[in-house]
Amino acid sequence: MANELGDIGFGYRPRAAYACDPALSRGRFFDEVESPTRTPFQRDRDRIIHSTAFRRLKHKTQVFIAHEGDHYRTRLTHTIEVAQIARALARALRCDEDLAEAVALVHDFGHTPFGHTGEDALNEKMAAWGGFDHNAQSLRVVTRLERRYAEFDGLNLTWETLEGLVKHNGPLVDAKGKGLKGAVPQAILDYSELHDLELDQFASLEAQCAAIADDIAYNTHDIDDGLRAGLLTLDMLEEVPLPASILKGVRERYPTLDPARTGHELMRRQITIMVEDVIKTASARLAELKPQSVKDVHAAKSAIATFSDEMVPAEKELKAFLYKNIYRHKDVMLVREGADQIVRELFDAYFVDPREMPDGWREGLDRAVDRVKARHVADFLAGMTDTYAIKEHRRLFDRTPDLG
Repeated sequence: MANELGDIGFGYRPRAAYACDPALSRGRFFDEVESPTRTPFQRDRDRIIHSTAFRRLKHKTQVFIAHEGDHYRTRLTHTIEVAQIARALARALRCDEDLAEAVALVHDFGHTPFGHTGEDALNEKMAAWGGFDHNAQSLRVVTRLERRYAEFDGLNLTWETLEGLVKHNGPLVDAKGKGLKGAVPQAILDYSELHDLELDQFASLEAQCAAIADDIAYNTHDIDDGLRAGLLTLDMLEEVPLPASILKGVRERYPTLDPARTGHELMRRQITIMVEDVIKTASARLAELKPQSVKDVHAAKSAIATFSDEMVPAEKELKAFLYKNIYRHKDVMLVREGADQIVRELFDAYFVDPREMPDGWREGLDRAVDRVKARHVADFLAGMTDTYAIKEHRRLFDRTPDLG
């Protein structure tokens, strides 16, 4: 049976030659006996799901502070949605679904409380000591900060999952080692010195599926949350070509449908359109490139899992619309100001007196140099949930901004 996408849209076929083969994994930093019941990539996925960092995502901001409403996306629900789309793409392109899922599930581990607001505040506070980058922090979490196992720190994930985490948005350096988007965070450079992540090459197609799935998820679901919050209306979306064309079709087919269901029909159709666009585009690029191994994917001159030339401007216009009407909306910005204050003041309080941090975090910091102390404080702060950050601020300060 075939459909308009061809047989590549079905999942019963074996992995393609260019897919990551778990039997040929480059292994883990610390050698372990492999599981008799799970592939290395399945084991990575399971370790990620059982980690403390994964559970904390349930109380970390996606766009709207979690306690503003029970139905808004959190960083956890967003991550699950990304993983579902990543698996669908990997299945269609005959890649390893478990690796794509693992990269999707771990990609936001380094996010601070209060989303990008917290990251920006922490980056400024850490400016004298190398700054703060959520992608580098994700690597620190899975290689150092998770402490669950008797024989090593971190989760000891496979090379393929780690390189997918670090490079899911593309190479970080050119052939001469110069950063392509500014300086590469030191945490990534340090780890790559020990366990070469080949920072000048593209990540696997599985990791690329996870990256583009992230775009598809938030481009769609932030609309849903915006509608729920009252920052967007269906009429406003008629000004944006991609959702406007979908709304036209929904209203023609269901002229009496209520606004809530109309919005949901828009969401599901937009995800389908964007996923199928990526599958068609990636399939065409694979046919042109004819990669015979994962090494050919790494060495390609450009990403394979991308939007089509027609979808790229439509997606950019949608992002610009969301940026203007949601991310920079005055109500959202007011909440961001309060969140920024909380993160900055917490950093200052812990830096001045590390004894305010709990056991397991404060030991030895009274004798540490500023660089070490600052990074330790950043690690502690970055791991906080929104709710814990607010609770800590209330404990330490007389007045805490109201983020409700």
